[in-house]
Amino acid sequence: MKTKVRQLLEDGRVDAFLAYKTIHGVPYPALFTRENVDELEPWAPFKARYPVTKILLAQARQNPEKTYGVLVRGCEERSLNELFKWNQLARDKVVVLGHACTEDLALYCECPKPYPDQLDYGEAPAPVSKSRRLEELEAMPENDRLQWWLSHFNRCIRCHGCRDVCPVCFCTECSLEHKELIPAQKLPPDTSFHLVRAVHMAGRCIDCGLCEEICPAGIPLRALYKRVNHLVENIFQYKTGVADGKSPFTMLGDESFLPAGPR
Repeated sequence: MKTKVRQLLEDGRVDAFLAYKTIHGVPYPALFTRENVDELEPWAPFKARYPVTKILLAQARQNPEKTYGVLVRGCEERSLNELFKWNQLARDKVVVLGHACTEDLALYCECPKPYPDQLDYGEAPAPVSKSRRLEELEAMPENDRLQWWLSHFNRCIRCHGCRDVCPVCFCTECSLEHKELIPAQKLPPDTSFHLVRAVHMAGRCIDCGLCEEICPAGIPLRALYKRVNHLVENIFQYKTGVADGKSPFTMLGDESFLPAGPR
């Protein structure tokens, strides 16, 4: 990995590469250049994760003229594909190295594609086609399912962590905090916040699960977004995060309707 990254930097294909640096035994995202590439260490996927492509987006907005490399897993590659489609990142400004997740991680995440198309490291494990979480929810009577969700939503402490960590939540202003829409800058009831956000993320959620992992209240947000993704696939025949095809949520691909790009 270090050899490939060093070659990308020395050849001028990238200005910097986003990967991981181990500090006190824990891997953390780090930006590597020709000056510090020797600090890059071998890395293997682990349960704790970071919004790597959100970090990349922040860098690209600050330095739109630069080209970045990034080490991604399956979910992170899916987020890149959506950021490309939504005109938030330029494809020719991103160079990818891909790493497969382990079989244990694929099962833990119930991931339908636990490896990137661009696979440079690791062996692709079998996809997980069914979600135990969704099956258990669908087996509940409708009223019980509603009460189950309300019991979780009511624990929300409005920290906005789910929104802030999401790699495909790229709005520069959140309408749920707009003072002209929300008097005294108060959020709507907790349930409304999560349901409105789930609708807003339809066609963009790439099932990374970061929202659930960061939630201090332990709200099972991944089950909510898995259900939304299933609805999007069934209604629009669109699988979020695929490299090809146009998202039905970007006004049929008309770039005049897309949000402003990196700045």
